[in-house]
Amino acid sequence: MTQDTYSDMEIDTNIPLRETAKRKAPEPKPKTLHFTSRNPPWTYLKLKLISQPGSALQPLDPLSARTYLSSALSQFLGLTGTAIPIDILKIENGPPSTTKHDIVWIRVPREDASAVVSAVSSWIGGGNTSAGSADVAWRVCAKGNFLGALVAGSGADLFVP
Repeated sequence: MTQDTYSDMEIDTNIPLRETAKRKAPEPKPKTLHFTSRNPPWTYLKLKLISQPGSALQPLDPLSARTYLSSALSQFLGLTGTAIPIDILKIENGPPSTTKHDIVWIRVPREDASAVVSAVSSWIGGGNTSAGSADVAWRVCAKGNFLGALVAGSGADLFVP
C-alpha cells in the first residue's frame, strides 16, 4: 500500500459511538414480614367495677382496686391467689351518675390469666362507704395478650406502607 491508497480513505469522525442500552434491574417485590408471638408473657384485662344502683361509692383509687382484686383472688384461690402478681396499669373514673362505672386496666402473667378471670368475674364484695355498705362486683370487659390490640383494635393499620 502506498501513500496514495491511504489518501483515498477517509475516516468519518462525526459518527456517534453507539452506547449499549442499560437494562434496569427488575425491582424485587417487597417481602411480606410475618411475625408470630406464640407465648406472650402477659395477659391484659379491662375490668369494670359495678356497684349497686343507688349506692354512693367513692371514686376508685389504686389502693381500693388492689384491695378488691386481692379479695377476689383470695376468695377464689385462697393463699395461692394472693400470690399472683397483678400490675394496675390505669384507672379510669367514670362521671358521677346513678350507675357509676370505674374501669381498671391490669396486667397478669399469661399462665394465671384464666384463674384471675374466673376469680374476678365470680366475686361480689362489699364496698365501705360513709352511708353504709354497698355491693360491688367486677365485670371483665376485654382480655387479650397484646395491650395495643385490646385498646385500639387489631393494629393492622400499623404495618400498612
